[in-house]
Amino acid sequence: MKVSKFGGTSVASAEQIKKVAAIIQADPSRKFVVVSAPGKRFDEDKKVTDLLIELAAAAIHNEDVEEKLHQVVNRYKEIAQGLDLDETICEVIEDDLRIRINEDKSVVELFVDNIKASGEDNNAKLISTYFTSIGLTSQYVNPKSAGLVVNDFPRRAQALPEAYDNLHALNDVPGIVVFPGFFGFTQNGVLRTFDRGGSDITGSILAAAVQADLYENFTDVDSVFCANPKVVNHPVEIEEITYREMRELSYAGFSVFHDEALMPVYKSGIPVCIKNTNNPSAPGTKIVAKRKANKRPVTGISADNGFSILYVSKYLMNREIGFGRKLLQILEEEHISYEHTPSGLDDISVIVRSHQLDQEKEARIMDRVLNELNADDVHFRHHFSMIVIVGEGMNNSTGLAARAASAIANTGANIEMINQGSSEVSLSFGVQESNENKILRALYNEFFSSVTVG
Repeated sequence: MKVSKFGGTSVASAEQIKKVAAIIQADPSRKFVVVSAPGKRFDEDKKVTDLLIELAAAAIHNEDVEEKLHQVVNRYKEIAQGLDLDETICEVIEDDLRIRINEDKSVVELFVDNIKASGEDNNAKLISTYFTSIGLTSQYVNPKSAGLVVNDFPRRAQALPEAYDNLHALNDVPGIVVFPGFFGFTQNGVLRTFDRGGSDITGSILAAAVQADLYENFTDVDSVFCANPKVVNHPVEIEEITYREMRELSYAGFSVFHDEALMPVYKSGIPVCIKNTNNPSAPGTKIVAKRKANKRPVTGISADNGFSILYVSKYLMNREIGFGRKLLQILEEEHISYEHTPSGLDDISVIVRSHQLDQEKEARIMDRVLNELNADDVHFRHHFSMIVIVGEGMNNSTGLAARAASAIANTGANIEMINQGSSEVSLSFGVQESNENKILRALYNEFFSSVTVG
């Protein structure tokens, strides 16, 4: 039995949804279908989620919402017409949107969540209606009625343990279950959305809950590539990758699969397959607990930007008990999470995501570090990228870090930070954003050229 999740490009139009239906019809084991909101139909197009964010903003500012509401409804109307569905489903969708935009706006974040989630919710209703129209036994299931319960605001939305027990009962629903991705409900009935890539998270939670044999994640590429194909020409396709490797690559910019989405299936030992809606016969990329060994120590290389580094220096820091804890506590009190903390005897660097900072917060942090920790020097630097090299075989490969550092040096770029995780599955380099692409290409040539295959 399989759970099959379809991303935004896979459900962006009537033509794409017909492909989804054909995929479901081709394999009776595909009982659970998790869907995103309609994505882009072409490069200049807008995702329905973006249209909904604009609609929410208009409602919050008490502006006229009619034009923006009809932009959303018209996208669904176009899809419904292409699927030969009658107007009833579009009336249901419009009524739903009108109810949502008139709901409580006192907590802006929750109001926006509610509007955004309508994209997935209403698309699930439409797709289930289409499945029924072509003779499939299909049922739309809302996460609230199914019991996908999440924690309370303002903490980041995560499924509670009882959600898995509740969702397990969906195995008893006859036919195909069409389930909207991206959101759940608190125990008090408040709708909350997951982080970016939230439909991946929903699919993974559902796969773990119903104890699926496979979680299929359908997107618009045949497989996961070992490097960004927008930067590297014709990168190698990855046939098989471990959960740990995929987690590390997703963290550092791999957009094919959200890193947080791996946790439920990882804990349950359920394999994942990344497949292409437009080419479903392609084998795709399998994500598993253990994979077959190959001759390459490196499985993939990824890069992500938007990082800042907090540098702190204090003489004899290494002899001061509790210094690191106190530093991280200051960041915690400023509601900032950190990514890496490489250190020396008298200095420590804390790498954070830049979007968490502003000028006022930076000044406050530096002032606290200087005065509370009596640091000799503290300052922020911005516009960094993290380049991550990932591979289960890295811990048995001699000289890999030297090869990577040499390849980066040959580009003329400076390495600002090096960090190797304790798992020895990844090696990270902090570099200036402006050097990101040329470093990515240099590392690809070093580890994936035919010379290094052996």
